[in-house]
Amino acid sequence: MPYKNIIFDFGGVLVDWNPRYVYRDYFNTESEMEHFLKNICTDEWNLEQDRGRSMAEGTALLQQQFPEYQALIQVFYDKWEFMLKSDIPANVELLYKLKESFDLYGLTNWSAETISVAYERFQFFSEFRGIVVSGQEKMAKPDKRIFELLLDRYRIEASETIFIDDNIININVAKELGLNAVHCDSPAGLRQKLSAIITLPL
Repeated sequence: MPYKNIIFDFGGVLVDWNPRYVYRDYFNTESEMEHFLKNICTDEWNLEQDRGRSMAEGTALLQQQFPEYQALIQVFYDKWEFMLKSDIPANVELLYKLKESFDLYGLTNWSAETISVAYERFQFFSEFRGIVVSGQEKMAKPDKRIFELLLDRYRIEASETIFIDDNIININVAKELGLNAVHCDSPAGLRQKLSAIITLPL
């Protein structure tokens, strides 16, 4: 069956977001910064905001837990927009070419409070037929329900759809649901991986 749809994750696939772009200015060494991001402002903590918890609540809870890091925790969302460095040019160029032959959708773990920053900054988001944002739906990948929500909302057949994500856990869940999942483990490698399953426009 020919593919009709492509679902893109955003962070790590189309946009370059990383808290290290901000926190390097607040630590004397890389090891200190990495300790903070691994043990204080962790990916798991940030995911709760992507799952719908407000940034204010998430910040306050973490500051109560780690009062000695109160100021540094406050930086995370105060300076969030500076963590969103740029798009990923090679993949955005590919997106525009794919739009000629496929319907494009987005499925992202992203706070409802900050997704508008990305929409305003990057014009390519207007190319999507539909986007599902975890913070707006109060659930996040790898929860199967958010994949199923997108498929149901836009009446997409999993067998006709390619899913692209940089997180291998999300890739494995997508495969369980019948999507052809492509792991974007390096921005430069996405075109090569897609060319193995579809004919790419020149």
